Amino acid sequence: MNKYVKYGLIGVLSIGILYAIVYFLKQNSTPAQLYKTESLEKKDIVNKVIVTGKVIPEDEINIKPQISGIIDKIYLEEGVNVKAGDLIASIKVVPNEQSLNQAAGRVRNAELALNNAKIEYNRNKALFDKGVIASQDFNTQQLTYDQAQQELKNARADYQIIRKGSAGGSSSANTNIRATVSGTILEIPVKEGDQVIQSNNFNDGTTIATIADMQQMIFEGEVDEAEVGKLHVGMPLEINLGALEKNKFDAKLKFIAPKGVETEGAVQFKIEGDLVVNDSTYVRAGYSANASIVLEEKKDVLTLKEALLQFDKETEKPFVEIEIGENEFERKDIELGVSDGIDVEIVSGLEEDDKIKVWNKLEKKDNADD
Repeated sequence: MNKYVKYGLIGVLSIGILYAIVYFLKQNSTPAQLYKTESLEKKDIVNKVIVTGKVIPEDEINIKPQISGIIDKIYLEEGVNVKAGDLIASIKVVPNEQSLNQAAGRVRNAELALNNAKIEYNRNKALFDKGVIASQDFNTQQLTYDQAQQELKNARADYQIIRKGSAGGSSSANTNIRATVSGTILEIPVKEGDQVIQSNNFNDGTTIATIADMQQMIFEGEVDEAEVGKLHVGMPLEINLGALEKNKFDAKLKFIAPKGVETEGAVQFKIEGDLVVNDSTYVRAGYSANASIVLEEKKDVLTLKEALLQFDKETEKPFVEIEIGENEFERKDIELGVSDGIDVEIVSGLEEDDKIKVWNKLEKKDNADD
């Protein structure tokens, strides 16, 4: 082969190789993808917290017996509206045998003491009438006789209370359980034949019924410690009930617990809000509810989707990349305001006509920061 032909072929091959190298370099230098962009919007931003809880009556009154015994009759049912003084149930007294025997023994002792005092009184009266004894001695004996009469009266009254439930022999005074307030009977936790215990200094007693005013309801819930510092008494609440999805109720925050309770590793603070109940809507005690509390609100402000934000590795301050040319972007540090979890207010750093890079989440973070 002619050496010129040989060198020519080598030259053509070399040029082909160089062309292929340049072609692949150009291909590799072309961006793998073109980034999309998003525009800023002007809208209202509302930052609110959702509190789960329940709706309960503001006051629940527990009706308890004044004497121990057995439920003889229940006259009303749960859900009935009552007025103060209405009869709810009656109790049959079952006296304690030991206490009854002691009371009976006290009566007998009082009768013996009275008989003896009467004899002495009659004897001293006869002597006093004859002028044998002084007036002071007779008065002392008369006092002893009067005291013996009173002691017998007291002993008999105690005996009747233990045996029948009242001093007069009629048990209606203490054994008739009546409503102490007007309202709705929420619960009657006993049934006929149940034994009940009276309320005293040493025992809360058995609850016969629970009564509440269903027109005075409150929302009760718990707020996380991260949010409780943003709340204050008087803030408006919007209540949604799970059982009444179409109804919304207004409320006003009236109580924030000064002490939190740790629940599953998180500190929760109890809150309460007065609920405005419509006469046309019947709200039952114990309904589960959600309360929306507006913490911050901005009207007609420049906003951006939170998903477009990036954060500096060192300063942890937010920034975005704005489009300055075809698939060319420039970093812009920004200042954020109110957020609702989806959109965030842009306080400074961007203009309304800026195009924000929708950065590729699959791309390495180092490349996205360039």
